[in-house]
Amino acid sequence: MREATRILVLNAGSSSVKYQLIEMLDGRRLAVGLVERIGESTGRLVHTPLNGERRESARVFADHAAALTAVAAELAADGVGLDSPELAAIGHRVVHGGKRFTAPTVVTDEVLTEIRRLVPVAPLHNPANITGIEVARALRPDLPQVAVFDTAFHSTVPEHAARYAIDTAVADEHRVRRYGFHGTSHQYVSRATARLLGKDPAEVNVIVLHLGNGASAAAVAGGVCVDTSMGLTPLEGLVMGTRSGDIDPGVVFHLHRVGGLSIDEIDDLLNRRSGLLGLCGENDMREVMRRAEDGDRAARLAFDAYVHRLRKYLGGYYAVLGRVDAIAFTAGVGENAAPVRAAACAGLTELGIEVDPELNSVRSGQARVISPEYSRVVVAVVPTDEELEIAQQAYTVVHQG
Repeated sequence: MREATRILVLNAGSSSVKYQLIEMLDGRRLAVGLVERIGESTGRLVHTPLNGERRESARVFADHAAALTAVAAELAADGVGLDSPELAAIGHRVVHGGKRFTAPTVVTDEVLTEIRRLVPVAPLHNPANITGIEVARALRPDLPQVAVFDTAFHSTVPEHAARYAIDTAVADEHRVRRYGFHGTSHQYVSRATARLLGKDPAEVNVIVLHLGNGASAAAVAGGVCVDTSMGLTPLEGLVMGTRSGDIDPGVVFHLHRVGGLSIDEIDDLLNRRSGLLGLCGENDMREVMRRAEDGDRAARLAFDAYVHRLRKYLGGYYAVLGRVDAIAFTAGVGENAAPVRAAACAGLTELGIEVDPELNSVRSGQARVISPEYSRVVVAVVPTDEELEIAQQAYTVVHQG
């Protein structure tokens, strides 16, 4: 029998499923795909096999079971189906693991029950993650299902940084604390940054800036996360595409008492109608930058607010770490928006932070340094690979077990 060296990574959202089949011996993507608009009148499946042509089909996917059944059929058509003896496990992205799940975990009935208990603190994400696990278990009940948690990498944040300064009994009863998110990305990028520097992760202090539509910062000391910008939920921290990030909690009370907004309306405002979108009506940083360059004042304000918050976290995490060896920009905005990187690091020469304009302007899918050679702090662009990180963690758990 051939050795089981492949991991199927599933990222189940409320109406979508992203997936990758990865050969762990060499990191090849044997297949990459997306099912979207699950439960709607017209869905879409896009599937790209290794060394094959992209296949796209429009059809109705009544639920996640139908979507994953279609994914299994696409994989089978390429000869790499779910019944393959080379499939070692299915790795699932789970957004919230609470305090209990601080490492990748093989899913059992008990584990699934605990993930359900965390739904109140991740109502937009954990239910979809649970559905993906349940469907995958039904399709391959004999195969290990491994949950990899967004919050796990941040479980090392010290108690004084993880605690909010509220009554501890109330906080403990309702599990209110800083959990952090984008953990698989921060973990992958912090290690990749150390490799770029030719050092062991244990030797490197790095500030990771994961800048996508959702955005977060993390302070990583010697491979260990010591602080992160997102908190109980992914709302806290940086200015994002549609989320406000840090805000005076009194704003919530004011909008409710004086503005007459309901709690649900305020939730919708802060999560879906704020950030760049709230400031200028556009949540795509590319469009924000284009409009700002054309003299649009609202777009310029949005860009400046975004960068201002980013710089506050850069300075704050510099103080937390004491010594910074590298700053790593990653995710969609971090990897592609040179003006954001330049503005975030501008005027920080006294901190040893500088960006070379020519290096910064280069577009590449590879990890690269964008600071001058003499810069005390290395500034780098490091593409994230959350799927590979999930696969590696799932593969390790299965083989250790």
